[in-house]
Amino acid sequence: MVTQPKKISRRAFLQAGAAAGLGLTLGFYLPAADAQHTGGGRRTRSAPAVFAPNAFIRIGSDDSVTVIVKHLEMGQGTYTGLPTLVAEELDADWGQVRVEGAPADAASYNNLLWGAVQGTGGSTAMANSYEQLRHAGAAARAMLVAAAAQAWGVPAAQISVSQGVLSHASGRRARFGDMAARATKVPLPREVKLKHPSQFKLIGKHVPRKDSRDKITGAAVFTSDVRLAGMLTALVAHPPLFGAKVRSYDAARAKAVTGVVDVVQIPSGVAVLATNHWAAQKGREALAVQWDETAAYRGSTRQLTEEYRALAGKTGAIAHARGDAQTTYARAAKRLEAVFEFPYLAHAAMEPLNCVMHWQGDGCVVWNGEQLLTVDQANIAAVLGVMPERVKLNMLYAGGSFGRRANPNSDYLVEAAHIVKAVQGRVPIKLQWTREDDMQGGYYRPLYVHALRAGLDEKGALIAWMHTIVGQSIVAGTAFESGLVKNGIDATSVEGAVNLPYDIPHRVVDLHTTRNAVPVQWWRSVGSTHTAYSTECFIDEIAAAAGQDPVAFRRTLLGKHPRHLGVLNLAAAKAGWGRPLPKGRARGIAVHESFNSYAAQVAEVSVDARGGFRVERVVCAIDCGVAVNPDVVRAQMEGGIGYGLSAALHGAITLQDGRVEQSNFHDYLPLRIDEMPRIEVHIVPSHEKPTGVGEPGVPPIAPAVANALASATGQRLRSLPLRLKT
Repeated sequence: MVTQPKKISRRAFLQAGAAAGLGLTLGFYLPAADAQHTGGGRRTRSAPAVFAPNAFIRIGSDDSVTVIVKHLEMGQGTYTGLPTLVAEELDADWGQVRVEGAPADAASYNNLLWGAVQGTGGSTAMANSYEQLRHAGAAARAMLVAAAAQAWGVPAAQISVSQGVLSHASGRRARFGDMAARATKVPLPREVKLKHPSQFKLIGKHVPRKDSRDKITGAAVFTSDVRLAGMLTALVAHPPLFGAKVRSYDAARAKAVTGVVDVVQIPSGVAVLATNHWAAQKGREALAVQWDETAAYRGSTRQLTEEYRALAGKTGAIAHARGDAQTTYARAAKRLEAVFEFPYLAHAAMEPLNCVMHWQGDGCVVWNGEQLLTVDQANIAAVLGVMPERVKLNMLYAGGSFGRRANPNSDYLVEAAHIVKAVQGRVPIKLQWTREDDMQGGYYRPLYVHALRAGLDEKGALIAWMHTIVGQSIVAGTAFESGLVKNGIDATSVEGAVNLPYDIPHRVVDLHTTRNAVPVQWWRSVGSTHTAYSTECFIDEIAAAAGQDPVAFRRTLLGKHPRHLGVLNLAAAKAGWGRPLPKGRARGIAVHESFNSYAAQVAEVSVDARGGFRVERVVCAIDCGVAVNPDVVRAQMEGGIGYGLSAALHGAITLQDGRVEQSNFHDYLPLRIDEMPRIEVHIVPSHEKPTGVGEPGVPPIAPAVANALASATGQRLRSLPLRLKT
């Protein structure tokens, strides 16, 4: 629980907000509060920061090293991996390292791969921070060494640093905290030399996660843990159909519920404000809302799929072209065709959407699992009519996201801003969505249809490839459209298809971008969620038509892509590819690049006589450059495989007459623990710069399972979720 004073002045509120902007972001500290949050969530009193050589490091007189992390920790390990970079170059003791989430300040904490935007996504946290944070740590180390050299009157080159202790051969020793004040007077070095990989003591080694203990003990702070004086909980009644609006409502029945304090209309619906969640929920149920459904969307996924299949038979906008695929295909000795269907998918994170917001005059403070800070800050400010810098964002833990909290429209945060504005900032508001709210009225991975054609020559060589993709754009109409849509092609719709690694002389990829009222956005691994499945399943079909082993066939086409080939060979070898399996079992393989990382997976399945099947074992090979923390890399592969299996085996959002038919985990099933296969993860040793691991484990699993099922049963499954015919 975050302790807060019962009353504060507007002046004190804004002063505290300014303090949050300087880095006190894991626990909003106000005068008379008894604690602040450090160490990734634990409530402790820490000594004042004495030495802050850059935006990422603060060293206190108590010898603490606080690393300010600019990326959200939502389970993927950023609060461990990124501080490791600082601690490595600083030569800090891992036990003295604490973690705080960065405030909204794109000038200091922008994602270097995104330009002027601060945020987490696209598996970029490690990739954009690797050298930046190492330089930050090395600079701080150099300044501490220089301070000790001055204090002891010895050359800096004679001072060594190990586990947070500065030492000299004369016997002099000092901890970082002892030299922190003196180090503030040392000039920032113009250049620093980073360690050679052979000198690494933490990078590439096991270090305990910084968030584990607090999550196990309950000390970690999520939005649900935030309590402010006078705070009300808000639940919003949203329209049952996309595009519907409030016609009228009767607040009297809702206000009659004990604990309900107010009812206000906002652009997205009607909000019920109460002293607790249960009262707000019962009050919302009691609301008599009449909806204007004149402009509402009333389509069905069945209709959309039929429309998409018709479009897939026509050529769309060209996304990639090489050679003359059309003519070569027409003249091929053998031709293959396949159509693949992919449903809408919900993000279904374990923690439903929520945030806490307190607005007073021209200042606003937000507590939230913040994934897209720059965009959220601007969108909240626009609603409240304040400058973006007056919106202070406290980055808390998030219980998963899978892209949902990185909403370009900041939907639930904007909703909270409208609520606090409607009540004129009289009280802080905790907005809470239920899982049903998000499942039935949130944002989704788009529905797609793919049509593929391939041509083989007389010797069985793949010579022509034609790939048509049909689906909605996830960035159309957002601030990201100008950067991601070129010549009518949404890059996120075709990624994984336009950069297909297989050496095919004649190839074309085209796209039909559709429009409807169903809200869509990125979902874990984005375009690769569907392109990996269609391409890797079709490659298997082609290998079978050519009479070749699926692994051998891929090898012949990957000669120009050694990292793809490396993970393919490693996964196949570790899985025992080619060795006999018991009756009723089969293996399938898939390889895919996403977010500059390369993953191959072999799935081993068992099939019973009644048409049921089980994924028994998955062997994963991953090449992500330097594995900063191998345990985190393995955990992300395991988590990605589990998440991908949830979608492959169960996931589908369907609409009938415009209404989403699923509502919670009973009819939108996550993978159950007894369905989780045995997983082996093998990391390719590398000196390349680190790349993403949060998402690359997802794309190969579904096609690997489908290819295994095809080997076991002969059935080519071209729609998800996977269902065998009996």
